[in-house]
Amino acid sequence: MLRRSLALLILLLLVAAPARGQERSILIRNGRVLDGSGNPWLRADVLVVGDRISAVGRLGDVAADEVIDATGLYVSPGFIDSHSHAGPGLASPGLSHGEPLLAMGLTTVFVNPDGGGPTDMTGQRYELLAEGLGVNVAQLVPHGSVRREVVGYYDRAATPEELERMRTIVAEGMQEGAWGLSSGTFYVPGSYAPPAEIEALAREIAHYGGTYTSHIRDESTYSVGLIAAVDEVIDVGRAAGIPVVITHVKALGPLVWGYGAAIVARVERARAEGIQVFADQYPYTASATGLEAALMPRWAQAGGRDAMLSRMADPDTMARVHTGMVDGLARRGGADRIQFRRYRPDPSIEGRLLSDLAAERGEDPIDTAVDLIRRNGASIVSYNMSDEDVATLMTQPWTMTSSDGGLGPMGEGVPHPRSYGAFARKLRLYVVEEGVVSLEEAIRSMTSLPALVFGMPDRGVLREGAIADIAVFDLDAVRDVATYTDPHHYSEGFVHVLVNGVPAIRDGAFTGERAGRVLQKR
Repeated sequence: MLRRSLALLILLLLVAAPARGQERSILIRNGRVLDGSGNPWLRADVLVVGDRISAVGRLGDVAADEVIDATGLYVSPGFIDSHSHAGPGLASPGLSHGEPLLAMGLTTVFVNPDGGGPTDMTGQRYELLAEGLGVNVAQLVPHGSVRREVVGYYDRAATPEELERMRTIVAEGMQEGAWGLSSGTFYVPGSYAPPAEIEALAREIAHYGGTYTSHIRDESTYSVGLIAAVDEVIDVGRAAGIPVVITHVKALGPLVWGYGAAIVARVERARAEGIQVFADQYPYTASATGLEAALMPRWAQAGGRDAMLSRMADPDTMARVHTGMVDGLARRGGADRIQFRRYRPDPSIEGRLLSDLAAERGEDPIDTAVDLIRRNGASIVSYNMSDEDVATLMTQPWTMTSSDGGLGPMGEGVPHPRSYGAFARKLRLYVVEEGVVSLEEAIRSMTSLPALVFGMPDRGVLREGAIADIAVFDLDAVRDVATYTDPHHYSEGFVHVLVNGVPAIRDGAFTGERAGRVLQKR
């Protein structure tokens, strides 16, 4: 009986998986092929059979089920976003198509960044696959969520028993296919974790070949300082012997402008020592976060929102909070550098500056911020970086491209334009218009470099045998249309995009195919 059942199972598998010769083929002919390595483009054809690249070169009269004429167009690996907040959107009804991501050439996104997101990798995978996926998704285990589950929002070190429980959760996440550990030691509750806790969990993911990414403890002068926070990530790489990523690397605010060169010096010194340090970066001079995270002292947030509101209700404690918020606003460059992107109690303020709203109310900007936080908090765009630092960090060979963007309903709120335009913007502004980086290096930072850092040997490259995630684009037409005040616009210029060999964009139009997968590290 067992043998009959096994035979039936094998038969069903054979029926479900067509033979190689029956797989659909696509020939991308006569394109300027950028293989992702940083090499100059070469005129070549790319043959896709099923979900893999079968051949790259001058392929003559080879036959295919579909032929794409890429004359005058560039052909590159599909882009990989090493830092994306699109996970919740991709797991939501009506958004799993991932169209804003596809429209800027993305075929793979890493989710659960900054230490946030679910700790149950299997449950999240089922949610992501419920309606099909327009892009591939790679999961990270989020340290902040792990700590909240085990320790809560308390500002203290974990007990040995709690640390062991956190190690178990992280190990389970890696066993379920996660690619590494993310942290947000700038945010609550990750900011309450001492470096030793992070190092212990990083050693756990080392057993599975994982990578550690971090929204570092301080990108300015909030606590330990920018350079000490960079050193903390480097120390994790030294202690665990794994690749580490300073995620959305920046020098935040006028008090640290010019520190980009110091970050580079620290990373180069660590790499010379043999530590695998990398960074990712979105190509904008404005960041995005929550109003509380930007202005409120971390001690005031210990214990969660109810505890914070209780402190704010006490006049003496609120006086200390107020002083901390004044310092926080100064780090951000003032009220005219903070723009509201989402505020549920009053959407009319979305897209407006804190300085304008405070002037309209006739009050100090801190008092306006306090009122908004008390009522519900707000998410903001913060104009806080210098062009020089952005360029300095962008030109490093160890810097990947990321978006730090989310995925929400079109027209809802005034999100940071990076959600729609990050990768297209880098090509348009920093390659074509300003020449900060070459096209070849920009593509490398979007493809083979993240694949290398996270250990994806079959993605991020155009070569025989690699997975057929492919972007075909018209460089003259590539542009980010999304702006800070009018962000809900797809990027332009991507003529064809293939996800696992299936056209997701054909001749500039979405096909509706959802061939994305939840990728599991093995």
